[in-house]
Amino acid sequence: MQAPRKIKLHRDTAELEIQFGADSHRLSAEFLRVYSPSAEVKGHGPGQAILQHGKNNVAITSIEPVGNYAIRLTFSDGHDSGIYTWQQLKDFTDNQQSYWQQYTDALEKAGLSRDPHTSVIRLK
Repeated sequence: MQAPRKIKLHRDTAELEIQFGADSHRLSAEFLRVYSPSAEVKGHGPGQAILQHGKNNVAITSIEPVGNYAIRLTFSDGHDSGIYTWQQLKDFTDNQQSYWQQYTDALEKAGLSRDPHTSVIRLK
């Protein structure tokens, strides 16, 4: 997988702009945080993923290259252990809507919120 042509952090909108070829896409910091490839989020094996919630205000505080194949992002909540490969970032840009829908559906099913200051109570 070839490296992106451009990676730009938009601090004002908390988005990472990634350009593969002529196509440029923006991924929110929240999206990248909840889909972090770290063991803290994905777990150490199948079925061990931990649903992230309350991350709608998270920001990216730094970007660090990892060799010629990835970047490491540091987030305002202190999370910094995910290494995002070019292949994974390309997958995110190509399938962002589908992933986002899966995430919001999982939050709803679990009774959780994107807002860190909101508790969801289900009434029978």
